Amino acid sequence: MSQPTNSEDELAGTEQPFVAHLMELRDRLMRAVIAVGIVAAVLFFWPGPGQLYDLLAAPLVAHLPQGATMIATSVISPFMVPLKILLLAAFLVALPVVLYQVWAFIAPGLYSHEKRLVLPLVISSTVLFFMGVAFCYFFVFGQVFSFIQSFAPKSITAAPDIEAYLGFVMTMFLAFGLAFEVPIAVVVLARLEVVTVDKLKSFRGYFVVAAFIVAAIVTPPDVVSQLALAIPMCLLYELGIWAARLFIRHTKAPEDAPDQAA
Repeated sequence: MSQPTNSEDELAGTEQPFVAHLMELRDRLMRAVIAVGIVAAVLFFWPGPGQLYDLLAAPLVAHLPQGATMIATSVISPFMVPLKILLLAAFLVALPVVLYQVWAFIAPGLYSHEKRLVLPLVISSTVLFFMGVAFCYFFVFGQVFSFIQSFAPKSITAAPDIEAYLGFVMTMFLAFGLAFEVPIAVVVLARLEVVTVDKLKSFRGYFVVAAFIVAAIVTPPDVVSQLALAIPMCLLYELGIWAARLFIRHTKAPEDAPDQAA
């Protein structure tokens, strides 16, 4: 007599853990959203959306002709643009909490040697992204706006649109923030054994060319911003090769680690 299939038995008990994971994911997302909301509420009252935009626009305003101001070509731009900046600032300030929720969700499913890899990468990627944004704001913006204004004819009075400026700032922040993640990408590729450290070293010349191509595409058509993006990418690539050696040495699985007795 043939035995009945056990397809239902094989799936028995799997619904509850899956639902439990979904509920935990929901709770983590809610905590992240609440953290962003709390920061946004605080920033709304102090310093306020208008002051946040003034802070963001300060590098450009400092290089405008005397008496010139930025303009709004849309009726709702004076309301929507500061609000978008408020939400952006709230997300950046609350980013450590958001990343912690991500880490707390995936950590129980990782081995101890994987945790030694992921947690430092989460922290370092956050720090590097903020460093890229800060480098863009405090150094690149001033040099780029000064360079651009030096080419403006005397018969033209610059009056940039606030919404166009927001789009420009978002693009530049994202470009420099991601560019500063080069060491993380190098470490992950090397640790996952997609490429070896020796291959990364031999690829150095190609990466320099690729860095300048990327800088020419994502930055304005001026030499200052292109060099300001390409040169740090090349330096960070070298940093990534050095960090890859260190991570591979200290995050090996127990079965992959060399025999200490030998």
